[in-house]
Amino acid sequence: MKYLHLGNDTSIKTKNILGIFDLETTTVSKHTKNFLFNCEKENMIVNIKEYELPKSFIVYNFDGEYSVYISNISSQTLVKRMSAGKDLL
Repeated sequence: MKYLHLGNDTSIKTKNILGIFDLETTTVSKHTKNFLFNCEKENMIVNIKEYELPKSFIVYNFDGEYSVYISNISSQTLVKRMSAGKDLL
């Protein structure tokens, strides 16, 4: 089973990742802003490093429960890690 390291000792199963998004480019859209706002309201946000500048968010589904991970690692780096097929636990 493959895992993706999101930073700060947090890893998630790659098979449950629904999407990896760049915060800077996607939050221009009001739809993305509303999505993240609603996720925060529903306590679905997992902030990996609260005191560092967030660069990406990851939409995750585990057994029908959705979470949104906020990471300080860029979306490009996370996608490269997944594409490389590395086990990063």
